[in-house]
Amino acid sequence: MAFRIQTLNQISVRGLERLPRDRYEVASSISDPHAILLRSADMHAMTIAPGVLAVARAGAGTNNVPVAMLSKRGVPVFNAPGANANAVKELVIAGLLLAARNIVQAWDFARSLAGDDAAIDEATERGKKAFAGFELPGRTLGVIGLGAIGVEVANAAERLGMRVIGYDPQITVQRAWQLSASIEQARSLEELFARSQFITVHVPLIEATRALVNATRLRLMPKSGVILNFSRAAIVDDTAVLAALDGGSLYAYVCDFPKNGLKDHPRVVTLPHLGASTGEAEENCAVMVADTLRDYLESGNVRHSVNFPETVLPRVPGTSRIAVANSNVPNMVGQMSTLLASAGINIAELLNKSRGELAYTLIDAEGAIDPALLGRIRAIDGVLSARLLPEQPASPTR
Repeated sequence: MAFRIQTLNQISVRGLERLPRDRYEVASSISDPHAILLRSADMHAMTIAPGVLAVARAGAGTNNVPVAMLSKRGVPVFNAPGANANAVKELVIAGLLLAARNIVQAWDFARSLAGDDAAIDEATERGKKAFAGFELPGRTLGVIGLGAIGVEVANAAERLGMRVIGYDPQITVQRAWQLSASIEQARSLEELFARSQFITVHVPLIEATRALVNATRLRLMPKSGVILNFSRAAIVDDTAVLAALDGGSLYAYVCDFPKNGLKDHPRVVTLPHLGASTGEAEENCAVMVADTLRDYLESGNVRHSVNFPETVLPRVPGTSRIAVANSNVPNMVGQMSTLLASAGINIAELLNKSRGELAYTLIDAEGAIDPALLGRIRAIDGVLSARLLPEQPASPTR
């Protein structure tokens, strides 16, 4: 079977090369795709074809994808967590230096100088004191969100001599192992704000994180603090930040989101969404999502999904695989097993995982599966989607 993949943005060639041409048709003009591959295109107003089995974004955030609607259809949404972590980390470190050394303001001053070289030298000596900054070692950086990017930022800042504290109540064991032993834990956001001279945010934009950086929390910061936002614009309350800058309690704001209220403020540095804009990051993201998408389409495995649980089951030779997305309610697996048993089908292996209101089930059944049986599984109340993968050949006899 050849899978049809519709691309909504230009995708790195290195990623597309992971989809063999004998099994995949990839183009932007495909109207009845099995999957959609994108970067920044907004899908919210799109009519998504009923045959779409998966959506894969070559990046971390999925705010441009209608995740909730796709979840109801049993369609996993994949992303590339960590693939752009180094690119974002480097820009955050640059942001620390831009703020601490007043580099943008000093550059604007230098570019405005006029006259001959002697006059410029004299004006430079008179004006440079206005841009005197401070050094990073010994100062405290608070990192909100210790995922792939937050961990990289925390460790890099620690190597620069900064004291680093982090806050993430949902940190994974894997990320905790990756953190430098000297990184301290904040027990609350309020504690982190009160102890940090610099704060950088690395969390997804959800209702709980909208305006996470707000007037109440900014008042807790030591005077002359710096906020950095290379995550999502709405995580920071711009009005509160501007008021703190104008009132002198906040020293600088560095972000990746130009807006009219921000871009011309003398203590704000806005960059044009450069966080993951490196060739390396784009290639890494494309390769990761292409591999993830291929594993799902060909084997039914779920990795790096933002809505369905990670579910990976090695194929049992000589079996047919049924992949089912369903609501996380009691007796779903029991009903599927009963239907298979009534059809005289033996289950060789089964894996069921849940995540919130959703669950995902992989069943390796011995022998061929009648399409009518798959239809009865689809008809179970609570099943969102079900598909049959090709039979796995048995291992050759030696």
